[in-house]
Amino acid sequence: MLPNPVLPATADEPELPLYEGIAIADVVLVVSPETAAEARQALLAEDVVGFDTESKPTFRKGEVSSGPHLVQLATATRVYLFPVGRLPEHHGLKDILESKRILKVGFGLGSDLAQLRSRLQIEPQNILDLSRALRSKARNQSLGAKSAVAHYFGQRLQKSKRTTTSNWANPRLTERQILYAANDAQVALRVYRAALLADPMLSASN
Repeated sequence: MLPNPVLPATADEPELPLYEGIAIADVVLVVSPETAAEARQALLAEDVVGFDTESKPTFRKGEVSSGPHLVQLATATRVYLFPVGRLPEHHGLKDILESKRILKVGFGLGSDLAQLRSRLQIEPQNILDLSRALRSKARNQSLGAKSAVAHYFGQRLQKSKRTTTSNWANPRLTERQILYAANDAQVALRVYRAALLADPMLSASN
């Protein structure tokens, strides 16, 4: 597990330049045998990948989420989006998430992992939740993606509530949804790499 660094207060986020994120051309929707084979080969070659999921929100009391509806896995140069409802089978995704060799890093992964277990019978292995690993000792608070981007990159990660609460079960995702989801996964990988660069004594084991 990564030691908990002390994170100093950052400048007000509205004053920071915008975090640009990944280009749409570098995002791959895994919806065919060809894109599934590409994703599996690329991701299994990595030692660390960024990881997140998205689910259609629930609005009624007592309503149970049917997510995850989208699983995102990122390398330094590409992000692979797996729309769960459009995948013919989940063996490639299962191989990657259950690999004990590949470290999967992300923010606030508790519900993501629970949904993968309950809906897809996938038991993710070698997971590092950066919200806990990079907790601020001074304030004893979990660190979110926005705070981490401000701290490590001096930039502002834009999070649209409208996109966050959009329909992730839609078989045709909008470009806004695609970029939002892709950045959620890749920013975790970039923060992890930046944390290691800032403190080479950080351990990648968990």
